[in-house]
Amino acid sequence: MVDVRDVLARPVVLAPMGGGPSTPELVAAGAAAGALGFLAGAYKTAPELRDEIQKTRALTSAPFGVNVFVPGRPTTAAVELSAYLAQLRSEGHELAEPAWNDDHWDAKVDVLLETAPAVVSFAFGSPPRSLIEALEGAGIAVGVTVTSMDEAAAAADEGAGFLCVQGHEAGAHRGTFDNPGLPDDRPLLALVHDVVKSVAIPVLAAGGIATRDEVEAVMAVGAAGVQCGTVFLRCPESGAKPIYKDALADPRYTETVVTRAFSGRAARGLRNPFISAHPNAPAAYPEINNATRPLRAAGDPDAMSLWAGTGWRHATTDPVAEVLDRLD
Repeated sequence: MVDVRDVLARPVVLAPMGGGPSTPELVAAGAAAGALGFLAGAYKTAPELRDEIQKTRALTSAPFGVNVFVPGRPTTAAVELSAYLAQLRSEGHELAEPAWNDDHWDAKVDVLLETAPAVVSFAFGSPPRSLIEALEGAGIAVGVTVTSMDEAAAAADEGAGFLCVQGHEAGAHRGTFDNPGLPDDRPLLALVHDVVKSVAIPVLAAGGIATRDEVEAVMAVGAAGVQCGTVFLRCPESGAKPIYKDALADPRYTETVVTRAFSGRAARGLRNPFISAHPNAPAAYPEINNATRPLRAAGDPDAMSLWAGTGWRHATTDPVAEVLDRLD
């Protein structure tokens, strides 16, 4: 089994952030400072993912990771989905087709096996043992994001080489295996403590971690490392849109909340008027995520997904290396 600890030169890992922030430049900047970074494979075609891997390798010879989403099933809440989309249209929002898709799963798996990044992690489920074994046979450390004790046990039983334990403080999508189901909402520290005691594989901790004290706290209960995302969003190497970066520093945003309003999956972001106006969006991912693409791309911070963890106030415009130095 390939051990993720072999590529952890520093305890802080740059989390995969889909939709643009996790650029090859961000990953390479982390690598230059001795940290493991992740490309976000979600929402990309297989050729786009291969291109990002090649660009990253052109920027650094250090190891890095790639994260992909395990596809789920079409929503069982078809009536609720139709009603929700009708509501959005009645409010004047432009929508796209609420299609289900598997995010190019098979083609991306082929790219991962072909390019063999040092680490591959999965969210929204655990891949089958056969795929984990194939990836490890290619020399890849394989991890699974989990949000509960049951998910941790299932991923470990399936053969995962490490776990990324994601607490309720985490920004963006929760990595729950079952979309309609609810993740364990205990604080990250308590969840990591219990998972570490229950599995015999390394654990990375993720969820709102933005200070050195928070890093030390989860390491003290047995984490092999921590995965931080939001704290890097405003860095110059981040590919987050300027309007997104500005919102993270805007004093009119005062809290983060968990919502399904933009994607049909539980995700934490800055509370804005759109989230407040749509508290009861159904569990329908990726149908809602695909439908709201035009809305989210329109550039209105009051009506776009501003994903952020609970430590978002610690995000600065400093370079990646300086943020890392503050964390570990």
